[in-house]
Amino acid sequence: MKQIVGVADMKVSNNPADSIMTYSLGSCIGLVIYDSIAKVGGILHYMLPESGIDKIKAQKNPYMFADTGIPRLFKGAYKFDAKKSRMKICVFGGAQILDQSGFFNIGNRNYMALKKVFFKNKVIIDTEQVGGAANRTIRLEIKSGDVFVKTSGSKEVKI
Repeated sequence: MKQIVGVADMKVSNNPADSIMTYSLGSCIGLVIYDSIAKVGGILHYMLPESGIDKIKAQKNPYMFADTGIPRLFKGAYKFDAKKSRMKICVFGGAQILDQSGFFNIGNRNYMALKKVFFKNKVIIDTEQVGGAANRTIRLEIKSGDVFVKTSGSKEVKI
């Protein structure tokens, strides 16, 4: 079954029939995690780096921010017996789409917020496609752990 992760959303599954995907990652970050032993994976699609900019929005939707969404993604996978030490970690997005001048630099700030959380928690990224000026769509197959990415104007490829 196809599960769609919207903007400021997250999905975790251990159902081998599931395919989790998120569309049009621009400056947002799509974080994919997968434990091949537990056969558990998930995707977080967050849009802003730090919840401190709007604590009310962060309480209503913690998936909107890197610092509140990332821990929830991992904890969601842990509920299905996933282990951090076995996880494949893939990061996508962080592009400079609407801010061509680079004034706000949201894509880079989103990526740096992820790196900060990962550094504190000793998490290593296996694969990343960040930056640039193109949207990306990503898909995770729970049965195999295969991750696919489609960049605007190109075909979907397995990572």
